[in-house]
Amino acid sequence: MQVIAWSNGSHKKSGAGYGVKLSIEDRDRYFERGWQSVKLTLEDGAEIEVNVGKKSFWSGTCRELIHSQIGKWLLEVDLAPWPKGNPPKLELRPLGKAYFKLQRLGS
Repeated sequence: MQVIAWSNGSHKKSGAGYGVKLSIEDRDRYFERGWQSVKLTLEDGAEIEVNVGKKSFWSGTCRELIHSQIGKWLLEVDLAPWPKGNPPKLELRPLGKAYFKLQRLGS
């Protein structure tokens, strides 16, 4: 599924405040409300656990997977920071139950 990079606007070098945003349709298709977290493998091989058990993830506006390691990776591959209003598009590929791979499109 295609996702877009997300930032809370702080653009910290630590990677804090970065993540990816899903469409409502993809969230509802690939994620389960009963899950507290999901495992992501980043393109660089790093594995992280991301909280999806929060109310905001299931709201109409806040569908982000947020983790500083996502931000570090985006910074390392020069996808962040991005021009205002033009976040990069990425691929989030399901690998199993509550397990996904995040990578650049076409990787």
